Amino acid sequence: MNKADKSNASSPVQGAEGLLYIVPTPIGNLKDITLRALDVLKGVDLILAEDTRTTSKLLNHYQISKALSPYHQHNEHQVSAHLVDQLSEGKRMALVTDAGTPGISDPAFLLIRHCIRANVKVECLPGATAFVPALVNSGIPSNRFVFEGFLPLKKRRQTMLKKLAEEERTMIFYESPVRLLKTLQEFIQYFGPDRLCSVGRELTKMFEENRRGTLTEVSDYFKEKNPKGEIVIVVAGR
Repeated sequence: MNKADKSNASSPVQGAEGLLYIVPTPIGNLKDITLRALDVLKGVDLILAEDTRTTSKLLNHYQISKALSPYHQHNEHQVSAHLVDQLSEGKRMALVTDAGTPGISDPAFLLIRHCIRANVKVECLPGATAFVPALVNSGIPSNRFVFEGFLPLKKRRQTMLKKLAEEERTMIFYESPVRLLKTLQEFIQYFGPDRLCSVGRELTKMFEENRRGTLTEVSDYFKEKNPKGEIVIVVAGR
């Protein structure tokens, strides 16, 4: 084994140095969690969770008993400084969201920035992120892409769409099922009806679906079918 291999070098129970782990969790299939992520969750002092009820289901599935504390967009500004104080005193914490990698359209940035400024070590584990399988599975070029996440609901939305109409790289968006059809119709308006796209929903779950075609074809399909679950839209560049 290469001496530089870190597989056993960052156990959360070693040493007294405070450390924040960013831990991706499955986007659907609970088997998609990594062995290292399970090791970290078992060993830290505290798990920061976007929704403690959702995280409890994951922990119970793997028989992990650990203290949980809420960390989400509604309290991150109030609790981040206090958490960094605890980390500076030697506590080890794991930050998770309901699904996927923290920081990708979910809270994490603010706490990480506070940690960096306070010289608290941060480690981000590799793992599940919804847009990666959606992109690779789309059949649309994946060598160059831009991740846009959720578009603004009102303010700046039109300006953003006009700008993206000139984007040459593959574009990736997150969307809710209730807004999917409206968003596809806006894409037709700004990007053109023949632009290729792929809509992935319920990724890694039993009823996973990837619908591919032109924006018009995919939009027509979802006019007849009420979409459910988490949505990732991949659209070809100009």
